[in-house]
Amino acid sequence: MNIHVLSLFPEMFNGVFGSSILKKAQEKQAVSLSVTDFRAYSGNKHHQVDDYPYGGGAGMLLKAEPLFRAVEALTTTSTKPRIILMCPQGERFTQAKAEELAQEEELIFLCGHYEGYDERVREHLVTDEISIGDFVLTGGELGAMTVIDSVVRLLPGVLGNGESPVQDSFSTGLLEHPQYTRPAEFRGMKVPSVLLSGNHAHIDQWRRQQSLYRTWSRRPELLLNTELTPTEQKLIAQWEKETNI
Repeated sequence: MNIHVLSLFPEMFNGVFGSSILKKAQEKQAVSLSVTDFRAYSGNKHHQVDDYPYGGGAGMLLKAEPLFRAVEALTTTSTKPRIILMCPQGERFTQAKAEELAQEEELIFLCGHYEGYDERVREHLVTDEISIGDFVLTGGELGAMTVIDSVVRLLPGVLGNGESPVQDSFSTGLLEHPQYTRPAEFRGMKVPSVLLSGNHAHIDQWRRQQSLYRTWSRRPELLLNTELTPTEQKLIAQWEKETNI
């Protein structure tokens, strides 16, 4: 996969792209990451990429020309890349969206600053608008880093254990079950005995129930899109009854 980022502050990505899983993914040649300062495509000697909005108003808007030129310069193959605008008004980012983007060959992220973008960027350039939450950041860089990390870890061979992304929270529609490691007892706190039993059928059942309970207690809205067995439905009904007592 090739991932390109257009940013006014490319130096922000040095530490993130040069560390941890993203660094290993590049070393394994699972992904190519690049960052371009789109001031280079401003077309004027002052490298101006923003201007006042027509009709008045506070702040400055990113101009259409430099972003169009930068994307066109990066799009050198016949395959049309997904062009992603990081924006508070965009679609809320989810694990399902990460899995969708991980199937692409090429992604281009646009990271804005100031008051926003010329609307022609939204209407005629980008394919996706993504938000990482209902809040506003100084720019799109931190959001792009978040999305890129979430996508790259799903690429084949990036994580050491191929099952890891499958078992993550949200990948199954539920929050992940509790996990423990050695020692089996620490300061009087013990690992659940079922995990020490060696009975994998019982362990899987326990993990599913714990995942279900954690989701019900913390993010119950996720259960609306989860297929539950009759036994699991009875469990949830019992938890709700106990809560209301």
